[in-house]
Amino acid sequence: MANEPGEAPYHAHIYYAPEERSRALELRDRLRTAGPDDPLSKLRFVGELRDHKAGPHITSQFEIHFHERLLPIVQAELARSGLRVLIHPLTLDDLGDHTHLGRWIGQPVELDLSVLDPPGVNQGLARFGKTDF
Repeated sequence: MANEPGEAPYHAHIYYAPEERSRALELRDRLRTAGPDDPLSKLRFVGELRDHKAGPHITSQFEIHFHERLLPIVQAELARSGLRVLIHPLTLDDLGDHTHLGRWIGQPVELDLSVLDPPGVNQGLARFGKTDF
């Protein structure tokens, strides 16, 4: 899967505990309403808060989709939130994306790796920029 430089697809999963939900909602809304001069307006997708298990994510979370060129900006913004975050590329190795290819901001959370796509398949690629779970 070849991409132009800076165009590789990425996900970030922003996790929150019940007492952090309002902070997650504020962050989600800020990402959704970024003005045209804000690089965050180039996010491809900002999902809904999921207060339940979704895919491998057993902790409440929401996800965002973006291209690799935004990685430094997204990473800095998410780090400022104080929430726990997993940022990972979307490749044909779903397990690798969520483990050794991913990077954490804050304390990692437990994932259910048993539900990830087998090597060579990643259903997240088809929904990049369109939808979450």
